[in-house]
Amino acid sequence: MRDVQLGSHTVQSHGIKVARTHKFDWLILIFLVVLVMVLKIVHPFYRFVGKDMMNDLRYPFKTSTIPSWALPIIAIVLPASIFIAVYFRRREVYDLHHSILGLLFAVLTTAIITNAIKVTVGRPRPDFFWRCFPDGKELFDIVTGNVICHGEENLINDGHKSFPSGHTSWSFAGLGYLALYLSGKIKAFDRNGHVAKLCIVFLPLLVASLVGISRVDDYRHHWDDVFAGGILGVTVATFCYLQFFPAPYHMDGWGPYAYFQMLGEQGSSNPTSAANQQTEGSNMIRLSRIYTNRSPANDLEYGRV
Repeated sequence: MRDVQLGSHTVQSHGIKVARTHKFDWLILIFLVVLVMVLKIVHPFYRFVGKDMMNDLRYPFKTSTIPSWALPIIAIVLPASIFIAVYFRRREVYDLHHSILGLLFAVLTTAIITNAIKVTVGRPRPDFFWRCFPDGKELFDIVTGNVICHGEENLINDGHKSFPSGHTSWSFAGLGYLALYLSGKIKAFDRNGHVAKLCIVFLPLLVASLVGISRVDDYRHHWDDVFAGGILGVTVATFCYLQFFPAPYHMDGWGPYAYFQMLGEQGSSNPTSAANQQTEGSNMIRLSRIYTNRSPANDLEYGRV
């Protein structure tokens, strides 16, 4: 079991040092943000939609139960607030920095993958009929049989972004990361059989699941869109979490790798200084014994008198 030195590395004392160490990671995060914004405005692939396919795309056009502006709050702000609360209790900047950095990487990477698949696949949403024909009057090409939409262009473009569900992937990326973080902090897999710990771990996953279910209830996604989004979010969150933290079932799963590396560096330097002090002390004792064992005869013999 490793020695724990909580409270000795705070934001004030080591925050700038830790941030500088990962400055390139933060620059990559900025690039990911720009890439997410670019993919949001990319024109999606217009998949063929025939008249017989419209039977599955006639669901009502409704407002979203969870609007898009709420996603960053659910996937980023909520987990980050818990990370900050843990910091105020433990006062460990390595944990705070790496938890937030990993969270942002998980959510942004998931967003990029999700948006890239959306614009490439171009699957129509369940409410595509009313986006394409807001007045209910159908119009199809007499040669190809493809739809000829006369609705608002932005609604039609968004109507071709059903697969996978962005709300679900974002939620499972952020809240899935939070579930892994909590399972490590409370040592949910310490083999003591405390089911209350699992309830805490499952709570973020339940919230993410409810977000996904709302997308089906709002007729914005097919069920397999939501399923794929959830798998995508959890997978990316797991990879990003393990980049900074040991597995939750590990003995050191409660802290980031960087924290234990710092302890190892301190431990390797302290024994050296201690050994030097011990050597110096042994030399002093040896000299003292030599001086003590000197006799007048020895002094006379060696010409010291």
